[in-house]
Amino acid sequence: MAASQCRACQPDQLKVMAAIEACRTEALGGHVAACTKCGHNHIAYNSCKNRHCPKCQGPAARDWLAARAEDLLPVEYFHVVFSLPAEIAQIAYWNKKAVYDLLFRASAETLTTIAADPRHLGARIGMTSVLHTWGSALTHHPHVHIIVPGGGLSPDGTRWISCRPGFFLPVRVLSRLFRRLFIAGLLALHCAGDLRFYADLIALAEADVFAAWLAPLRKSEWVVYAKPPFGGPDAVLAYLSRYTHRVAISNSRLISADAETVAFRWKDYRIKTGDRQKVMRLATDEFIRRFLLHGLPDGFHRIRHYGLLASAGRKTKVAKIRALLGAETAKQDGPPSAEAIPRTLREPCPDCGGPMRIIEIFRRGQKPRARAPPRKQAA
Repeated sequence: MAASQCRACQPDQLKVMAAIEACRTEALGGHVAACTKCGHNHIAYNSCKNRHCPKCQGPAARDWLAARAEDLLPVEYFHVVFSLPAEIAQIAYWNKKAVYDLLFRASAETLTTIAADPRHLGARIGMTSVLHTWGSALTHHPHVHIIVPGGGLSPDGTRWISCRPGFFLPVRVLSRLFRRLFIAGLLALHCAGDLRFYADLIALAEADVFAAWLAPLRKSEWVVYAKPPFGGPDAVLAYLSRYTHRVAISNSRLISADAETVAFRWKDYRIKTGDRQKVMRLATDEFIRRFLLHGLPDGFHRIRHYGLLASAGRKTKVAKIRALLGAETAKQDGPPSAEAIPRTLREPCPDCGGPMRIIEIFRRGQKPRARAPPRKQAA
């Protein structure tokens, strides 16, 4: 379905669809690359760089990870996940910025508060949070993945306090505080008139109705879980590379697609034992609808850093922690100047493996002067 055919889409969703349709086509311009050894050349079209595009996230993830490598510490790292109940996910869809912001704040405050408690860790911690809004079947399932070092600075900042080996913070305590903080924040948003309700939820605009609707959620169990610690800093980077720039579905999960049906692999987490991998077939318009559920508001940051890893003073704090741990400070090379950046591409020549260089750049609506010869057919 083309963007122009999707009449029910919101403007930001139409922008996402249009960008993905144009990605790596002549509509965005591109360049001609030539091999410095065998003379092979080919045309490569520009990517859309839309953060919802499955084809554009690989280079962005590599650049982001390279910048984060210098922040890694020689300690255990833990992975904590905070999920919203399905009832609140319904509200989140129509109030993405407000509710997703609250999810970030409440989860970060939960970890910071419990970690600072002397009964648990008694330290100031740092963390990196990544928002995901999808389940494996492309349903709306907002949750944050948080990567956190296993320890923190003492209140006076003079020593590093490590958590117990293999254990960060009690999940049940985290869940209870997260539930309380999030519900309080949601009520504050409602009182301020920052929430919108539609369709079956329109009655929730009334304060008393909303309070009654929230009551059962105050007693239900909210899902917070912590995975075992990573094998080391290198494992943390490998893990982050799979999470930070992921979109609702990657091309590798797609099996087939045509005008009528899209088939893709998904994982059924309701199955406790055995093979969870299944194939789902959806009508094409339903597949597009589910994919567009996960578009984010313009300017919304889906990767955030808190505490010791917050942007303000992060390098100074990380250097101090490394000194306390007796680790070397990561080398920080400045960015190369524009003149120093070569026009040699990362990908080698597909024919001989030699380096490829850009010999021509053409903009939107332009045609390349150089023409790539047809590829030779194997005998």
